[in-house]
Amino acid sequence: MVESVERVAAVLFDMDGVLIDSKAVIEQGWREAAQIYGRQITDDDILKHIHGQPGPHTIRALFHDLPLSDQEKVQAHIIHVENTADCEPIPGVAQLIASLDAAGITIGIVTSGWRYKIDRVIALLQAQSCISVIVERDDVARGKPYPDPYLLAAERLGIPASKTIVFEDSKSGVTSAVAAGAYCVGIGEEDLMPCGAKLIIPDFRGVELMTSGADGSLLSFRPGHKVFVERLTALRDHP
Repeated sequence: MVESVERVAAVLFDMDGVLIDSKAVIEQGWREAAQIYGRQITDDDILKHIHGQPGPHTIRALFHDLPLSDQEKVQAHIIHVENTADCEPIPGVAQLIASLDAAGITIGIVTSGWRYKIDRVIALLQAQSCISVIVERDDVARGKPYPDPYLLAAERLGIPASKTIVFEDSKSGVTSAVAAGAYCVGIGEEDLMPCGAKLIIPDFRGVELMTSGADGSLLSFRPGHKVFVERLTALRDHP
C-alpha cells in the first residue's frame, strides 16, 4: 500500500467523544430533561440533534414548543450535568497530547462545550501547559456543522485551516472541519467517511508520533497514513 503523507502545522481536537468518553452522560442528561416534560428522546433524535450539536440547536429541535422559561430549565439541567459529571479520557489521547507538546507541536481544542467543562477536561488530561488555542461555544455565532469554529481556531493560530489536522467523532464535527479545509480524522464509526473524514480510528492507541527532523514530526496512523506536523516555533503562548 502506498503511504499517504500530508503536511499540517497544528493539531486540533474536538472535546466530547474525542478527548473524553461523554456519550452516555450527554444522552442521559437529555433523556432526564425530556422526562420532566413527559416526552422521550429517540435514537434518531440523539443522532440528528444531540451529539456534535450545541445545546441551543437541540432545544430548538426537540423542545421548541415549550415556554421559554421551561427551555431555560432544560438548558440549565444540561449545563449542570455536563459540567459536573465525571468522564473517562478516550484511550491514548492524554499520551498523544503529551507527545505532541514535547515535540513542540501546536495543539488546540475546538468544541461546543462550556469553558468550565473544557478546563476540567484539560486538567483531567494534565494538559494545562499544552494547549495553544481554544475555541468554545460562545466564540462563534454559527457552530458546527458550519466551518466557523475551525476557521476561527486557524485564524487565531495565524495559519490557514488547510494546515490543521482535526480529530472529530460526529457528523456535524467532521462536516465543520472538512468545510474549513482541514485534514480530518474520524474517531469511531465508518459513517464519518461520507462526511469527508480521511480515515477512521477507534481511539488513539494506534497513533504514533515519530520525530522526523528539526522542523517537525510524523504523526503515523495504521494502516499507511502519515501526517507531517510542522512546528509553529513562534507560537508557544497558551490561553
